Amino acid sequence: MQPPLIVICGATATGKSGLACQLAQRLNAFIISADSRQVYRELDIGTAKPTPEQQALVPHYLIDICEPTETLTLAQYQEQAQSLIESASPSSPPLLVGGTGLYIKSIVRGLKIPRVAPQPQLRSQLNFLGQSQCYMMLKQVDPVAASKIHPNDQVRTLRALEVFYVTGLSISEQQGENPPSYPIVQIGLDCEPEALQKRIEQRTEQMISRGLVEEVEKIVQKYGWNLPLLNTLGYAETRQYLQGKISLATAKHEIILHTRQFAKRQRTWFRAYPEIQWFDGTSSSLLDQVWCTLVK
Repeated sequence: MQPPLIVICGATATGKSGLACQLAQRLNAFIISADSRQVYRELDIGTAKPTPEQQALVPHYLIDICEPTETLTLAQYQEQAQSLIESASPSSPPLLVGGTGLYIKSIVRGLKIPRVAPQPQLRSQLNFLGQSQCYMMLKQVDPVAASKIHPNDQVRTLRALEVFYVTGLSISEQQGENPPSYPIVQIGLDCEPEALQKRIEQRTEQMISRGLVEEVEKIVQKYGWNLPLLNTLGYAETRQYLQGKISLATAKHEIILHTRQFAKRQRTWFRAYPEIQWFDGTSSSLLDQVWCTLVK
């Protein structure tokens, strides 16, 4: 019998990892990460990966499964996560935990994703043409997709063209949803803006004290300054500091600001899904509240 999937989602710094570990211990469950950066090895502090102590308490999956130089596609993530969920037994249910909305949506909605690997040579050629020209091409070959993609969204424009030229079919023809048959309970964590701001500030200070700067130094020494992952939150600001472009104090301020902006976008994404049951991540009785919801 397939056990229900329990999803714990929400914005960054709302307490998802902590709740997940507590809940998993009560349920004898295992955790599947739904974080698009925690899949990469060596990016530990800046991605707020569950600590070694947390990972020793509860089995965690889809963490540290890729080298920083590799690219994990959404289709690959979905395939691995679905396999783990389907392997679960009633005595050990799965918890899907994270803040990457598209990862979670790919599972709970059963997104149909074209199995087309990134095509570096094709992307290079398209990049040479420029975003304006690429978007015009997309409007010609797949007007449905173009109507859903902003003219300045280079990533999605290139992906849609890539799928078309590799398969001969538009990406809109190959997309859709096939929801899973097993039951799903979605738990969302949120908190007041002032409380979230304080948590983000505390987390940033902790990252710095735990060695974020040293982590970025090691990554740069091994992979160079131009590693794409160094353009992401926390790493981009720290790289600027190491390059002497900003002070450490400014880097901290920028990380806090950009994290708050990121959390706002995450909150907007998750609030669009009415099936999510929301809880205050700062509540002292959070675990009991969630537990009561699950055992109803």
